[in-house]
Formats: sequence, structure tokens, C-alpha cells
Amino acid sequence: MPAPPPSRVTIALCTFNGAEHLEDQLASYLAQTYENWDLWVSDDGSTDNTRAILHAFAQAHGHTRDIRIIDGPRKGVAANFLSLLCHPDFPRTPCALSDQDDVWLQDKLALGMAEIHGEQPCLYGAQSVHTISDLTSVGRSVGAAPLALKTISFGNALVQNVVSGHSSLLNLAALDLVREAGVPQDIQSHDWWLYLLMTGAGSRVVVSEREVLFYRQHSANAMGAHQGLRASMLRAMRVFGTTYGAWIASNTAALRRVDTLLTPQARDTLTALENAPKKFAALKRLGVLQRYGIARQNRFGTAILWLAVLLGRC
Repeated sequence: MPAPPPSRVTIALCTFNGAEHLEDQLASYLAQTYENWDLWVSDDGSTDNTRAILHAFAQAHGHTRDIRIIDGPRKGVAANFLSLLCHPDFPRTPCALSDQDDVWLQDKLALGMAEIHGEQPCLYGAQSVHTISDLTSVGRSVGAAPLALKTISFGNALVQNVVSGHSSLLNLAALDLVREAGVPQDIQSHDWWLYLLMTGAGSRVVVSEREVLFYRQHSANAMGAHQGLRASMLRAMRVFGTTYGAWIASNTAALRRVDTLLTPQARDTLTALENAPKKFAALKRLGVLQRYGIARQNRFGTAILWLAVLLGRC
């Protein structure tokens, strides 16, 4: 008896003025060892040649695959991705998120699909090779070794994202959970939201140490890499300014609107963080963080977080 065909997976690609590198990314889909994929694209109002490239790709390869191109909400990257996943016609299949300017390694889909089996909601993420525009390597994503030693948890997700969106895959149950939660308002990052929602709902989260894509570093990146002196300085400015605290506040507000999806323990942790005093009682707030395991992945990051709390920044 022949083996059943592999599960269909839908690639969820979001674009905005990505013509310069888009063809490389599309070509890397065709080179995947896992061939049973379709492609849905949400374009957020591109004014360059992005749409023409997408339509040419659909015309060339749409006879064997479901390739759809829809209009995005024009409210930023996070809203574009989450509105695509929550589109009423988006296929109920496992899905792989994709940025427009990466290049996937050939086994990216195969490695991810092997990890998201089972009926429990599962979010998968992996590592990347950082490159300049011509794909010359300049480093690698950080976090693989430390993550292997730390607990991936809701307490961590409240103050840090460790799942890169461009490497992420969701199984069907996880996609259903995202769709049930809907598109949150005013969040900064779709991948951070996925990590929060999945850990809060008691889902399985897998962060692989494998490198699965080339990640171009250039001025048009929505986020960019998180290593180097410049990245460290930017993080410090956000933490000790108002940006980081505002991100956490937006995330917790969005979680509260869908708190019926969270486990009782996650709801208790969320409530404790919301009610922990900030001004004039920083030590009490710090005690809440320690009591509920709200921490970053390494000691230095947690120390910076604590200092920001003591200064009343988050």
C-alpha cells in the first residue's frame, strides 16, 4: 500500500515594495525538498515591481499550486501577517510564515513540518544565517545555545520574543488558535504575538538550533538582526526609554481581550503583571516578576529588565 502524500502546507508571504530581492525568495520555495506547498501573499500596497513579480510567478507555477495574491490592510507588518492568517479563505493547513527578502535553505519546510506533528497546537521556529545583500554571510542568529538551556514559557514571552517570524511554522491546531484570537490591535510584532499566544494557551513551542534560511541585513528590514554593538544600543534605548514598556503594555492588553484562550496559570500571571505597581513601588513589581518567572533568556538580559523595572520604565 503506497504511503499517504505529505501534508499540504501553505506559505504565508507578506510583501511591501520588495521587488529587489523577491525573486530570490520565490525561487527558494521552488527548491524546497518538501514540495507539497501552496502560496498565499498579502501585499501591503507596493508601488514598485512587487505585484508584477508575484503575478508572473503565479502564472508560471499556479497550474499545480494554489497561489493567491490579496490586498493587505496597510497597517504595518504585524497586521499584514495576522490579517493574512485570519483571512476567511486562508486554507486550513499547516502554514509557514515568510518574509519577502530572505532565501530559504532547501530543507527549511521539511525540517519544520517534521516538528509540528500531533494534534496539540505547535509553533516552530529556527535559526538563520545573517548576510549582506549579496548573501555573503556576516554572522548567525543568536539564541540557539542559550535557548537549549532555558525554559520556553509564558513568563519569558511576556518580556521577550525568541521565535523569529520568518522561520516560523504553525500546525493546523495552532493556526486555528491564531484565527480564534483574531487580529490584535496596536501590537508591535506578529512573531512576538504568536509566541505569547501559544505559550499562554499551553501550546507546544519548538525552537530549533538548525539554520534554515539566509537573512539579509539592510536598511529596509522591518526589524533586522539582534546582535552587534548597534543592536545592543538600540535595545538599551528601547528598554530605558518608553518603547519597550509600551510594547509590553500593548501585548498584555491584547492578551486580556482573548484571555479565555489562556490557561488558568497564564491568566494568573497576566493578572499579576497587570496589577503589579510601577511608580513608587518598583521593588514590589520586581517581586512579582520573580515570583511568576517573568524573565528574559539570560542573566544579563534579565538584569537589564530588572533595572528598567526599578527605573519605572516597564
